[in-house]
Amino acid sequence: MSARPPVVCLGTGRMARGIAIVFAYAGHRMTIVDVKARDEAGYARAADEALGEVRATLATLAGFGLFAPSAVDGIAARVSVQREAEADGALRAAAVIFEGVPERLDLKRQVFARISRVAGAAPIIASTTSTILVDDLSPAVERPERFLNAHWLNPAFVIPLVELSPGARTAPATTERLKSLLEGIGKVPVVCAARPGYIVPRIQALAMNEAARLVEEGVASPEDIDKAIKYGFGIRYANLGMLEFIDYGGGDILYYASRYLAEALGDQRYAAPEIIERNMREGRIGLKTGKGFLDYGKLDIEAYRAERLNALVNMLGVMGLSRPPVLPE
Repeated sequence: MSARPPVVCLGTGRMARGIAIVFAYAGHRMTIVDVKARDEAGYARAADEALGEVRATLATLAGFGLFAPSAVDGIAARVSVQREAEADGALRAAAVIFEGVPERLDLKRQVFARISRVAGAAPIIASTTSTILVDDLSPAVERPERFLNAHWLNPAFVIPLVELSPGARTAPATTERLKSLLEGIGKVPVVCAARPGYIVPRIQALAMNEAARLVEEGVASPEDIDKAIKYGFGIRYANLGMLEFIDYGGGDILYYASRYLAEALGDQRYAAPEIIERNMREGRIGLKTGKGFLDYGKLDIEAYRAERLNALVNMLGVMGLSRPPVLPE
C-alpha cells in the first residue's frame, strides 16, 4: 500500500463528506461516488452540495486554527465527485472503498454487489453502518475476505475513534491493513466482534436512556443532569477508560454499589455482570491488588496516579476549569 493511496466513499451524504475531509487533509486523493440514480440536474445538485460542505467545513476548521486558511483550496481540490457509471477507474485504483449509503439492508447489498464486481479484488471494502452486522452484508460482496465494518463516530473529521468489526469471512490481513491506514491519518481504530452496537453505541445507549429516565422520574432538571455529565461523568472517562476507571477506584466499589442500586431501585438492570463477581472472587479488584481488568503488576502505582491526575488537571485547564481552591480569608 503506497503512502497516500486513493480512497473512495460511496454515497454523497454526511458520512462520505466527513471521511473525504479526513483523507483529503491527510494528503489522499478522495473520490465520492454517487450511487443513487438521478437525472443530470439532480446529480449536479448533489455533487455541488457535497463539495460545498467539504469546503465550508475545511474553512471552519481553518478558522479554529487547525491549519492555515490558505491551505483550504489545496485540501478541497483532492476531493472529487463522480457518478457510479463513470467511477470504474477510481474504484479499481482505491486502497479502500467506504460505503455510506442509507441504513437499508437491501440497498446496501445491491450497492455492494455492483461495486465489488467492478472494483476487482484489490480494494478493501468497508461499510460504515452503525446498525447492520458485517455478516449480514458480506454475502453480497465478491471476495468477502476483504470486507468488514468500519464504524466512524460523527463528526468523522474530528472524533479520532473508528470501530473495526471483521466478520466470519474477513481475512486478518484485511483488518490489519485498514487499521494501519487509519492510524496513518491520525485515527484511533479499535477492533471489536460483530455484535449489535459495537462498543461506543452500546455503552452510550444505556447512558442516554438512563439520563432520560432521570428526567422522567424527576430526579433532576435536564440542565443539571447535563451539567453533571459534562463536569463529572464525561471528563473522568475522557481521562480514564471505563474499565480502567473501575480498576482505579476498585472493582469492589462497583460490586457493592451495583447490589445496592439493584435492590434499592428494584431493577435488575443495575445488577453487576458475572465478570465483576468473578473478579471479586479471584481478587482482581484493580490497583489495590495489582490486577483487575488490566494488569498493574509492573506499574509504579504512585507515578501512574500522579500522571493521571496531571492529565485531568490539564484537561480542566483546556475547559477553563482548572483553578486552585478558594482559601478562607
